[in-house]
Amino acid sequence: MGRCMFQGAVTHEDFEGHRGTIKAGDVQWMTAGRGIVHSEMPAGPGTSKGLQLWVNLSSANKMIEPGYQEIQSKDIACTSADGVTVRVIAGRAMGAVSPVCTRTPTMYLDFTVRPRAAVRQPVPASWNAFAYVLEGEGVFGAERCAPVAAHHLLLLGQGDGLEAWNKSDRPLRFLLIAGEPIGEPVAQLGPFVMNTEEEIDMTVDDFERYANGFEKARHWKSQAMVALGVE
Repeated sequence: MGRCMFQGAVTHEDFEGHRGTIKAGDVQWMTAGRGIVHSEMPAGPGTSKGLQLWVNLSSANKMIEPGYQEIQSKDIACTSADGVTVRVIAGRAMGAVSPVCTRTPTMYLDFTVRPRAAVRQPVPASWNAFAYVLEGEGVFGAERCAPVAAHHLLLLGQGDGLEAWNKSDRPLRFLLIAGEPIGEPVAQLGPFVMNTEEEIDMTVDDFERYANGFEKARHWKSQAMVALGVE
């Protein structure tokens, strides 16, 4: 699970002892693996805004030990050229490489395009991809297409890559997110994602019995829960 904050701040805690607060521009990347219980709470009053991306793991990685990565805004790979700036949350773009390690090959790019500028970003031919407009409006796919405004999502065809033009007088900001298909069946119940319904049943049973990866959940409480008086 990857999260990028745009406004406000969120505090993360989990039963492995990871704890941190991410603010606007910061990123956290948590790999649940065999299982982890965690807490996410606003770090203060006011509005918090961010985007959270859930990335599936292959069956070979579903039972790995959980992990947590936290990257401050100043440490995120960033580069600019020809009116285009990209922050590389995961993957690589325009010669910049993210420090975030993802078990599933993933591209998570935050583009800002100045007025009258354009960006072209290749995507591996077999990957699934989409773009989500955060601010401004842009033309995607072909210059003759109608502009797309903020809070709209565009699905890309496999092998298309991405082309975008900013023909407006305001900056265009959008995310390009892509990933390599795992090619395995998916079974999901709440936060649990496995390959079969039988595995889901076993995982829920492990969670309820504090077994097979959930042992630390038996006595763990986040500091936020303690402050709220939650038993």
